[in-house]
Amino acid sequence: MAAALALPGIQAARAETAPDRGVVSVKFLDYQDSQPGADRIRVTAPSMFFLAPFADGRWSASGTYTVDAISGASPAFHTRALTRMRDDRHAYNGGVTRYFQDGTLTLGAAYSRESDYLSRGFSLQGTHSSEDKNTSFNLGVAMYNDEINPTNRIVRHETKQVAEYLAGVTQILTPYDIVQAEIGTSRGRGYFSDPYKTFDQRPRRHDHATVLARWNHHFSGAGGTSRLSYRYYNDNYGIIAHTAEAEYVQPLPGGWTLQPSLRLYTQKAATFYVEVDPARGDGITFPSAAALYNSRDQRLSAFGAATLGLKVVKDFGPDWSLDVKYERYEQRSEWARNAQGSYGLAPFQFRAVQFGITHRF
Repeated sequence: MAAALALPGIQAARAETAPDRGVVSVKFLDYQDSQPGADRIRVTAPSMFFLAPFADGRWSASGTYTVDAISGASPAFHTRALTRMRDDRHAYNGGVTRYFQDGTLTLGAAYSRESDYLSRGFSLQGTHSSEDKNTSFNLGVAMYNDEINPTNRIVRHETKQVAEYLAGVTQILTPYDIVQAEIGTSRGRGYFSDPYKTFDQRPRRHDHATVLARWNHHFSGAGGTSRLSYRYYNDNYGIIAHTAEAEYVQPLPGGWTLQPSLRLYTQKAATFYVEVDPARGDGITFPSAAALYNSRDQRLSAFGAATLGLKVVKDFGPDWSLDVKYERYEQRSEWARNAQGSYGLAPFQFRAVQFGITHRF
């Protein structure tokens, strides 16, 4: 039933089963972010995904390989003092799933490497369906062990360890409605500061909790499906965030599908975020002498954001499909809700375009 959440329509309730066909998909992402008067980071990222059933449908294997070419400029503090950077990242993700009559068990592994960062992790997730197949429960755990070796030699060698836990329930309400609720927690220990931000010093503990709710509704007359979700987040940095997302999937004649989407986000600033001091002009702002931690990272400020997206899919028979997706994001301090926005920051935008081709066999 977890797979049903991703389908354009909800037709029937059934336990998750192994796919009867394999899938190979190749995608290419082009990402560019900016602020008024300056482009910042650009990422070009080709990736490949595969999914293949085996052992008479009792098992499946899947994997993704991604190469990110990263270049451009990043601010040293707040949205100022842009410094040039370039890096490449190679990421591998894979997993095997065992299918049972009333559930699944998936073991996954992840590996990512760039010039100054190495991440290794594994995950285990299981699902169990009720006898009537209308309710499904899922539990998951993931562990990551990362190594940090900044190229600017601010620190020589640091590590961090993160453990994540997830529990959820999915319920089919009607032939046209399915809902899901999940709670998650994360416990991190180690180095969480940004060595490329000026005077950035964060706690060596980062814990957060999330609550996620989803509702999919299928419109039998139009043949489309709405997907609504809300996510609540808080952490020990003092950040509280809310995300609301709406997507509509509409199949059209001739094998076409349109998927417009809207995402709204707002967050409260971290307790140790150092606001801009207007009296210092373009100069850096310093915290109080008694401050144990401090950061001028824009991502830890108080802001609101909106993302508009549109995905178009064209099916060529049962075996091939092409897709293109465009997203436009804008972030502003004055868009923060239930908190005063951080002042003195330049508005931040990005646009992302992704092309993909998928073959089923």
